[in-house]
Amino acid sequence: MIDAMDFDRALFRHELFRDELFHAELDAQPWASYTHAYGSAEDVPGCLRALAGDDDAAAEEAQSELYGSILHQGSVYEASAKAVPFLARIAAAGIRTADVLLLIGGIAEGGTDPDLAPGPGPGPCPGSGSAGSGAARESDEVACRRAVVAQLPLLLASVEHEDRSVRQAAAWATGWTGTAGAALAVPALRDRAVVETDPLVRAELLTSLVELDPEGSASAAAGAVGPDSPPELRIAAVMACADIGLPWTRDHHEAVLDLLPLDRLAAGRYDHSRNEPLHDICLTLLDRDTEADREAVFALLDAALRSADPEARTEAVWVVTTACELSRSAPARLAPALISVAAEDGPDDETGALSVLGRLGPSGAPAADLLAARAAGDGDTADRALEALVAIDPVRAASLLARDLERRPRALLAASGGLADSLPVVPYGPELLVAVRRRLATMEPGGTTPFRLTALLASWGPDASDAVPELLAALPAHPRVLPKALVAVCPPERRAEVADALRARTGTGPADERIEAARALHELTGDHGPLLPLLAERLAGSAGGGGGSAEPIREAAEAAAAVGPAAAPLVPALRAALNSPGAERNNPQMDDDIALAVALHRITGDAADAVPVLAGVLGDRDGLWRRWTLVRAAAAAGSLGPAARPLVPVLKALLADPRQTPSAALALRAVAPDDLDAGHVAGLLLDAAEAGTAPCEAVDALVAFGTDALSDEHRARLTELGERDRRVVRSGLDGTVEITDERLRARVRAAIKDE
Repeated sequence: MIDAMDFDRALFRHELFRDELFHAELDAQPWASYTHAYGSAEDVPGCLRALAGDDDAAAEEAQSELYGSILHQGSVYEASAKAVPFLARIAAAGIRTADVLLLIGGIAEGGTDPDLAPGPGPGPCPGSGSAGSGAARESDEVACRRAVVAQLPLLLASVEHEDRSVRQAAAWATGWTGTAGAALAVPALRDRAVVETDPLVRAELLTSLVELDPEGSASAAAGAVGPDSPPELRIAAVMACADIGLPWTRDHHEAVLDLLPLDRLAAGRYDHSRNEPLHDICLTLLDRDTEADREAVFALLDAALRSADPEARTEAVWVVTTACELSRSAPARLAPALISVAAEDGPDDETGALSVLGRLGPSGAPAADLLAARAAGDGDTADRALEALVAIDPVRAASLLARDLERRPRALLAASGGLADSLPVVPYGPELLVAVRRRLATMEPGGTTPFRLTALLASWGPDASDAVPELLAALPAHPRVLPKALVAVCPPERRAEVADALRARTGTGPADERIEAARALHELTGDHGPLLPLLAERLAGSAGGGGGSAEPIREAAEAAAAVGPAAAPLVPALRAALNSPGAERNNPQMDDDIALAVALHRITGDAADAVPVLAGVLGDRDGLWRRWTLVRAAAAAGSLGPAARPLVPVLKALLADPRQTPSAALALRAVAPDDLDAGHVAGLLLDAAEAGTAPCEAVDALVAFGTDALSDEHRARLTELGERDRRVVRSGLDGTVEITDERLRARVRAAIKDE
């Protein structure tokens, strides 16, 4: 006997493949007028047909294309909502049901609750015609969530499906229907949870219930933590308790340790954004920012690092990196256990602990002997050990780096400032200088080695003057990189020799190489004779503005600004290189115009050219990735001083954006200090620092304004930035957050102390 659900599936399949109703309704939609990640959604109906078809390879390809277009990296679009009813019919017909339900759930996850984001109501149903536009249509995110909520009967029926993978997919998808779906979904999920026997489905049901009704599901989550629950459900329950905000208990601690390693328990789950349970639990607890929760994390990681299971130790090592990025007390608390892991790993560094030791900063000092011993070995492990030692004890690392510079690329990168191009951290030493000179003499053209070596030499300055012969010999092979280093290390007695070599380079090779040599010559001797005609040639290629490569124009403008009034012959070319007023500009073109405006002011002493250019940039805040362009524009405005007073309104408008507050405040201080409310600006700067949007810049601006003028409230907030456990710096390239935050902390403490 066929039950109603089976009958419905058979009927849907008949409609899809025997009748033409499905295809007719699909064709009735104006897909070409809908949009997805790549523009027009005209390809969506073809994908839906292939997904519903009998060709498995074509169906898999169609599914992949749909994930790329209507659910692109978790983002949803107009076409996403329009596709949901058709996806639901495919799933209801029993065609690749689990896979299709996951796609529907992903669309719901990318959506927004209608109750939380106002909209005019549901969009047109399939076959009804136009999608509407502008204010007449609700947001794509709301439309997507609403479209999935409309399919709750299908999702909840699928929670009862005989196929475990379908039940699990349906449970996961239902959890993303939000407040709009909770009233209908929660009772059905609870009923299913009572009778469900599969551990993964039970875990998915509990997670969805907590997502939809955290308070009402707290007792169920707490009750599933104990050893009587299957491991998959047990770890889901621990994560749910943390998500709900329940106090961390000994039961939670013991459950995690009993279940290590945890990643295997999430391997079959559908929440791919949280498939590292130990990491997610610790992150959730650290985000609570209480002493008790921090200690819970540290105790958990300490125990996991000392586990007998190498996979558990490896998981814990990875989580230590996150803990150190979030908590200032983490390095000192976790250092003993992490050092123990590194010592036990042996020469192959099985857990990756060696690299993480460098994240400990001064707290890693007890590991210096271990790292030095490993750095004396061979291969990548030795290189990673020396890389960590550079961060912990740069003086000791310098001598080891000198012994084997050619085979320590990671350590050299760290020593010379890392990927973030920070200042080099390894101090001058005769032994290391000898190694650098030897490496300069054997360098092949290309690669990053010249940049790293010259960064070190430039940071050492005249102490590295013995390297001048090697730099001069290598100059023809590396004409873009070495001129600045030559200027930095050149002693007075060799100035004429270096100047002659640079002058010779200004007459040979590509234009960018000749300009680099001419700029270095000007910096070394003040001779701008070779530089000006090269800059004129470069600027002439940009006449009319709006085209060409941005970087060469910006470099030419900056070089002209450095020359100052003597570059007056370049003024017509600088003006001609500006982009046309009112023209649409991308960020590089705006950066060009900023540099050109600064150059014109430095050369002429008149701000008449610069002010309208900067006004156009500062008033255009809607473009993507514009943060640093606006920062540069504000700094340029500040360099004009009171002559930039017409820019005060746009600069004040920037104050409200935490990312721009520091640069705008400093510019206003230089342009119109009497127009500033110091207390208001101090509050905005502290807001920016506390939010982590521009913490270093905000603190530097506070110091520039003078901390002695801070109110008691502002002084207390600044002190808190230096003393709190949560790091103020929250983002940066891998391995840079901790050191940047510690430098910021020292800056804050010094400012408070100097009051």
